[in-house]
Amino acid sequence: MGFVGIFQAVFVVLLISRLWRLFKVLLWRPYSLTKSFAKQGVRGPQYSFMSGSLEEIKSLKKNAEEMVMDTHCHDITPRVSPHYSKWSSQYGEKFFYFFGTEPRICITEPDLAKEILSTKFGFFTKPKPRPSISALMGKGLVMVEGSEWVKHRRAVNPAFNIDKLKVMTKRMASCALSMLDRWQDLVIQDKGQCKEIEMNIEFQELTADIICHTAFGSSFNEGREVFEVQKELQQLATDSSNDIIIPGSQYLPTRWNLHIWKLNRRMRNTLAHIIESRLNSKDGNYENDLLGMMMGMSETGSDRQKGNPKLNMKEIMDECKTFFFAGHDTTANLLTWTMFLLSLYPEWQERLREEVLRECGMEIPDADKLNKLKLVNMVIMETLRLYGPAIYMTRKASSDMMLGKLMIPKGTVITIPLQIIHTNKKYWGEDANEFKPLRFTDGVSKAAKHPNALMPFSLGPRTCIGQNFAMLEAKMVLAMTLQRFSFTLSPQYKHAPAEKLTLQPEFGLPIHLRPLGV
Repeated sequence: MGFVGIFQAVFVVLLISRLWRLFKVLLWRPYSLTKSFAKQGVRGPQYSFMSGSLEEIKSLKKNAEEMVMDTHCHDITPRVSPHYSKWSSQYGEKFFYFFGTEPRICITEPDLAKEILSTKFGFFTKPKPRPSISALMGKGLVMVEGSEWVKHRRAVNPAFNIDKLKVMTKRMASCALSMLDRWQDLVIQDKGQCKEIEMNIEFQELTADIICHTAFGSSFNEGREVFEVQKELQQLATDSSNDIIIPGSQYLPTRWNLHIWKLNRRMRNTLAHIIESRLNSKDGNYENDLLGMMMGMSETGSDRQKGNPKLNMKEIMDECKTFFFAGHDTTANLLTWTMFLLSLYPEWQERLREEVLRECGMEIPDADKLNKLKLVNMVIMETLRLYGPAIYMTRKASSDMMLGKLMIPKGTVITIPLQIIHTNKKYWGEDANEFKPLRFTDGVSKAAKHPNALMPFSLGPRTCIGQNFAMLEAKMVLAMTLQRFSFTLSPQYKHAPAEKLTLQPEFGLPIHLRPLGV
């Protein structure tokens, strides 16, 4: 056999191998997995070639987006996750479907969710993120796995100990006071007793300013470029969240990819400037914020002596991406929805104001006083239950695994729909869709019939590292707002919660602010 013959034979073998692989992924695997789960009593929507159930998901979401809900209705699942709402009623709370060619099973039992999230052995890992998500958040703490996660966690963990958080509350208060003073000026300029303000935008800018000051030692003006790019990337990620991704297509110079690459370069250039400015700074308090710690800019070198890992420049940039986004977007939405609920239930607004004035007076509260605000904490927890920033979490089986009584084949993605679990009447009672903060009187673990029925910050070793930071920030902003203003919903408000990676009000949150004492 000559060279041409050998080449042809190799080509034929490679072609057959590729075709066989495509056959397994596109046809055989969906058939066999559907049959396997059906034998275990788990069913779901029928698989469509290549797209799985994506077309049905898109259709249901498009119809749901046209829905404007009753303002007092907190059963938001039919609008933000219409496919979960439909399929759970058709097939039961546990169902199996295909997200494109990716097999997924929906799990709503808190016991199983805890087992998935608490594993320390890498049995259930995070699925590979889409290119737009990678550009948005980088390969920071939220995205990395295994030894890389351990390295990143140890590097950033010191920034979130209780002593550091107490120092950060002063910077949080300073940023919040600047916003509140501006609101006061707007009321005066309007020559009226109240002023309509778009709260979602206000809180986005406030939490961006706070994360800049507390985590990066800079102001919102320096970080504005990063937030503008991330906002655009977030919209791109939302728009493409249900698109089919062809493996390798993220490397092609398509118009979409070129745009994402351009945005990513802009963000990296801005982050490089912030880091370079910090390197050239004469400020010696390098241990007082996240960026300083990541850069290893310690005067005493104590972190290095303890053997804490040092991140390289790319890893630092990735952590900056993660904390720029996660550090402001989720808390901004938590504040937005809390403001919405307190506007909707003025009796609770007044109860919280009385507690704040009793514990803090008109002084700016410190961390110790914030911890005494029990009713404020209950309202925040109830907001996280009804309007938590994350709609669902996903994990991927790294091998064939037993989960409870279910055999989960390797490569199957487990979806944990937080919104459904957080409002499941089985755990929360018949009033599960009602705003009742007092259900948290005895703490989170006793609020429902299952101690893990609420997990807005996840569970287990990967519990959100910024949980205490976010809670302190939310309490600080709410307390200072309640000290100075009363507020009501604008008649222009339309109740349309929407999933845009995080839960946001589709049409914003216009609020009528009235300074107290006017």
